Amino acid sequence: MNNGSGRLLIVEDDTHLAETLTAEFRERGYTVSTAVDLEEIRVHRTQPFEFAIIDLRLRQDSGLDAVAEIMKRSPEANVVILTGYGSIATAVQATKLGALNYLTKPVGIDEIERALHGEDSDEEIRIPEQFQSLARHEREYIEYVLAECGGNISQAARRLGLHRQSLQRKLRKFAPR
Repeated sequence: MNNGSGRLLIVEDDTHLAETLTAEFRERGYTVSTAVDLEEIRVHRTQPFEFAIIDLRLRQDSGLDAVAEIMKRSPEANVVILTGYGSIATAVQATKLGALNYLTKPVGIDEIERALHGEDSDEEIRIPEQFQSLARHEREYIEYVLAECGGNISQAARRLGLHRQSLQRKLRKFAPR
């Protein structure tokens, strides 16, 4: 497959993966820029992008914030989220912000390129079976409610029927270590 051409921004804090993606997409004819966080995205503020590949979890930033930043400047951009931590809640948020597709790592370059061009985008978002545990569903639902409450823990706790401190304990338990 070689649909390549156009300006592509890769937002990835894993240096090795960013270099691999950059090399692969340059070979396919894309003009590639990279960033590791929101600050570096802002450096590219004068350059519109046709495509963007964004890691969901960046060092100190959220890939969702990166989607919002890119869509502000390049509203026509085809944005694909890559993550090793797929959840329905973040997939829904990414789509609401304008992402075209949401892919769970590991994923091949051809699949990423198809997603960038909107191919297979009518498919349902696939969450691998190993993530379908009860604890996983609980976390996804809590993330969804928290997102719907704009990050307000007190409001989310009320909607979930939990004490605020109980919700905070659960969120700490879910946080990556």
